[in-house]
Amino acid sequence: MKKTTITLLAALSLTSTLSFADYPTKDIQGMIQWGAGGSTDTVMRSIAPHVEKELGADLILTNKTGGVGAIATKYVNAKKADGYTLLMGAENPQMYKILGLSNIDYSDMIAINVLARGTPIIVANNDAPFNTMQEFIDYTKANPGKVKIGSTGKGGLTSIVLAMLDSQVKLDYISIPYNGDGPALTAVQGGAIDVMPAVLGATIEQIKAGRMKAISLVDVKANKLLPNVAPITDALPGMKSYLPWGPFFGVFVKKGTPDDAVEKLQAAFQKAAFNPDFVDLMQKRGFTIMNISGEEANYFLEAYRSTSSWLVHDAGFSKFSPEKFGIRKP
Repeated sequence: MKKTTITLLAALSLTSTLSFADYPTKDIQGMIQWGAGGSTDTVMRSIAPHVEKELGADLILTNKTGGVGAIATKYVNAKKADGYTLLMGAENPQMYKILGLSNIDYSDMIAINVLARGTPIIVANNDAPFNTMQEFIDYTKANPGKVKIGSTGKGGLTSIVLAMLDSQVKLDYISIPYNGDGPALTAVQGGAIDVMPAVLGATIEQIKAGRMKAISLVDVKANKLLPNVAPITDALPGMKSYLPWGPFFGVFVKKGTPDDAVEKLQAAFQKAAFNPDFVDLMQKRGFTIMNISGEEANYFLEAYRSTSSWLVHDAGFSKFSPEKFGIRKP
């Protein structure tokens, strides 16, 4: 009886090992934290065809929005750690713990690849009565509670940029929530909101087409894609202490995913990120390709979590202190 049990366990172990050596044997689900048309969606749908060629399997992408990306994060974490459910997300989970949105962040997952990062930009409706950052500040001060600014929730790019802004100047405005930067940017074009902090890659085409205007780059220098748009430090020199800073886009799996699956996914995404079509699109959209995994990705993610968590905490809208989770001060 004992021999039979040992033989059965050995057979099961061998079968499991072989199954992941053959990975993938079925479609892979990719859960995108944000809505269609936004920057995260753009990056993930751009790289997916190249990853499929490398893996020899289909990536079925689904936009699973809500909770500043926490719905998708929790969903992936609840699935089996088998490499068949990927989290395709942005920077938001790195602030989940201090905001009380989730007890999971990227330190609790395996980074398949941090693909790219973006430069934040502040855009406005074409009819807004300001064209520069200084004009926006002056107008908002003169018209308290009138300017409507789009938001993607606490911990999103919008909240970090506005926290930086709040550290320099106190403004009274109306915050309008949206389920991702895609819907918010549509609202800017339609006049439902006046201003939206977003990422250059998600706005560049609309700006060039004249559907919205850029009033400032959240950076310390101008960008070659929009050479006539001044960096925010021209109006607010104190912002230099936070910049350069920007959102990032990465692919993650649940901890416990077999090494064979992780290694194949990492290799596929790394090679796909070198594909000329992907590189060309990222450059045209103003994204900077990172293409990092392993310890390099972990170092980047921890540094990002440190800077952003303390910025959010110091701005006064964190639920918990970063110290509670052992997040070091930058």
